[in-house]
Amino acid sequence: MDARLNYAGATVAQKFVKHIISAGRVVTDSPLPAATQALVEIRASQINGCAVCLDMHTKEAEHAGETSVRLNLVAAWREATVFTEAERAALELTEQGTRIADAGGGVTDEAWANAAKHYDEDQLAALVARIALINTWNRLNVITRQPAGDYQPGQWG
Repeated sequence: MDARLNYAGATVAQKFVKHIISAGRVVTDSPLPAATQALVEIRASQINGCAVCLDMHTKEAEHAGETSVRLNLVAAWREATVFTEAERAALELTEQGTRIADAGGGVTDEAWANAAKHYDEDQLAALVARIALINTWNRLNVITRQPAGDYQPGQWG
């Protein structure tokens, strides 16, 4: 499969992606645990069917020491016993934040309150930003049919 758009070949895409990457660095450097960030990226990408993001983020998580058991159970996190209560709260917020169009009320007060029990204000801000950013990447990549499978950890910095 060939991509519909080469991000490096279009001036507008280059500029836009540069800003998304900069925003992503702010979140990466935040106090939100890296493992939580990876779980959020993987779960949203599963929901959105973004193969290139799944390829990248599962490989990066594994490279960072995440176990194959946890990676394989992200899609079924509710039934899995390998996630902390904080991670479960982040995954719930991720699902509701990703499926806004599917739930007329958006993110529930219960999901927000549960996340707020586990994360301070800066971590919550980073969590919301990570959810928004991965959904942005998912949409860019799905719309432009970016191919997956060849990603190597660290490939894009």
